[in-house]
Amino acid sequence: MSHIVSIKTRLHDPAAISAACRRLGLAEPVRGTAKMYSGQIEGLLVRLPGWEYPIAIDTASGEVKADNYGGAWGNQVELDRFLQSYAVEKCRLEARKQGHAVSEQQLQDGSIRLQIQEGS
Repeated sequence: MSHIVSIKTRLHDPAAISAACRRLGLAEPVRGTAKMYSGQIEGLLVRLPGWEYPIAIDTASGEVKADNYGGAWGNQVELDRFLQSYAVEKCRLEARKQGHAVSEQQLQDGSIRLQIQEGS
């Protein structure tokens, strides 16, 4: 049986965040504080390609703090790609925990289709 699911992504899982970084060839996230243009952010820090400042993820609330100054300090596409990768990796981790097999297909429009089969 096939189902379509829409996901509003909240980033709570450090393992899925690390997996998303590996998927995109990014450095592993580091817990810490980063200086921004006007202040500081803290959390799990991820450096996105071409971004002036890292993003900070509060895994307790799931919130992502980022400043790309309307695209001048980083392309929104990179953040969107990271969020998509997190969602895929989180789904894969949860499906595998329940003993399900997961297959993945990259679609032409940039979306990713996951198929989860019961059992392995």
